[in-house]
Amino acid sequence: MLVYAILMFLVAAVFAIVSVAIYKGKTDWIHDYHQTKVTDKSAYGKAFGKALSVMAGAMALSGVIALFGEPAMWGAIAVWMIGFAVGVIAIVRVQKKYNGGVF
Repeated sequence: MLVYAILMFLVAAVFAIVSVAIYKGKTDWIHDYHQTKVTDKSAYGKAFGKALSVMAGAMALSGVIALFGEPAMWGAIAVWMIGFAVGVIAIVRVQKKYNGGVF
């Protein structure tokens, strides 16, 4: 449980750092073919950063839940999976809105 929690905190920290950087305008961290038709890079970066931060938050919350021990592990995994799915859906929506499609 502790190892899982530490891994979730570390990965969440990386995702949070990347999401803040993209939110603040580092859209060059997103591959070029995901931005071929994007005209408003600022709004795109903010929306993409918010979507990525959902994933980071889910991982951090999952790590916190895992600290409660083995009985809470299924809950921790469920929170991570649901948060990851919501984040992916949000990223796909951002891509469709600003790029006209995922690729």
